[in-house]
Amino acid sequence: MFGSSDLYEMPINVQSPERTQYLATNPSPSFVHVSRDLTEEKNDRVSINSQVDEEGSGSGGNFNREDGIYGQGGILGDIEENRVFRSKKELMTCLSIMSMRKKFQYKVFKSNTSFIVVRCVHPSCSWRVRANKLIESEYWMVTKHVNKHTFPTDFKTTRRRQATSWVVGECIKRRFINPGRVFRPRDVMDDMKQKYGVELSYSVAWRGRECAYENLRLGTPEQSYNLLPGYLHMLMQTNHGSVVNLEVTDGNKFQYLFIAFAASIQGFSYCRPVISIDATHLKGKYRGVLFTAVCHDANQQIFPLAIGVGDSENDAAWTWFLKRVKDVFGENPALVIVSDRHRSIRSAVEEAFPRAFHGICIYHLLNNLKTKFKSKNKELEQHYIAAAKAYNLQEFHVLFYTLCSAVPGAKEYLESVGLDR
Repeated sequence: MFGSSDLYEMPINVQSPERTQYLATNPSPSFVHVSRDLTEEKNDRVSINSQVDEEGSGSGGNFNREDGIYGQGGILGDIEENRVFRSKKELMTCLSIMSMRKKFQYKVFKSNTSFIVVRCVHPSCSWRVRANKLIESEYWMVTKHVNKHTFPTDFKTTRRRQATSWVVGECIKRRFINPGRVFRPRDVMDDMKQKYGVELSYSVAWRGRECAYENLRLGTPEQSYNLLPGYLHMLMQTNHGSVVNLEVTDGNKFQYLFIAFAASIQGFSYCRPVISIDATHLKGKYRGVLFTAVCHDANQQIFPLAIGVGDSENDAAWTWFLKRVKDVFGENPALVIVSDRHRSIRSAVEEAFPRAFHGICIYHLLNNLKTKFKSKNKELEQHYIAAAKAYNLQEFHVLFYTLCSAVPGAKEYLESVGLDR
């Protein structure tokens, strides 16, 4: 930890009267404040006063750890001379957000790998910023800032070139801290309009939301998929007895994934031999589906058995997943598979578990019945549930007759599905 009295003096390299670069050798402190106490006659030294505390604040301002910007106010702060940024991108992000807040536009006048000059887009305006890259580091420092606008007041507009997708992503990424938060592109447009007075198109709002997702994930979906082999390897090393299977295409692209934890494999022998299977659609960039296989334990609680990932609910994917389930959990002569009426599931069960009884989930079938007959009658649901949960054939036939009397056509429909299922 650096104390308030720590003082680092470093030589500078004067390449021209207009361009001075500073050598920063600090080991990435949480706050850096650069003060130039030099005159034109004595410009061979520069002192950097570094002060850090546990909160990440120093004597000259605050470092916003989440946004990664040095200076007062973090990424939402103003540009000022001697302010230091970790990268050129962070500098440009701060410039863009400041221009949106203050309702003006700028353009890059000159830029290369060592310095950048930006000016107001109005030809008569004197506002400009110059920043230089510090020698032998990735840090950038604002060396000149003319903070005075001379354009007419009616020049301000609500559409600005600085509202790019990655800038919008930086502005809204805090909205996604809650994983259950739904933030649609239309919400992004309203938020930017309310906070910054910026009117966005739908496409820019959508891309900005995707940039925010990428920043929070600390990587792209492609990078996440590339982490799978390492994750599965460590899972096998730390959770002995687990079974994993990663299937890739001939081009080494992801295709299928199967995971069954050791606790699930060992606990299945104490559960009822009834496996419920289902799938839900994934909402990531590459979509796909998540397969699940569960059962009930002795306490009537849901007991997870295995999960899998595939491209879609097709015959090949379901068959691959159920064959992995069979390899791990076996096929009990009394085994029952419960699912909805998806055609691919029926085909996969017949191939993977030819001796198992395939039952239909009563709640999925109830929804199909309501959709088929366009009925919201509560009596239909009551009669149906009572018949489905009957404990003997005599009771079932009585309740089934009551159901068919209340809903004409239900008899033929349910018989086509199979009353035994």
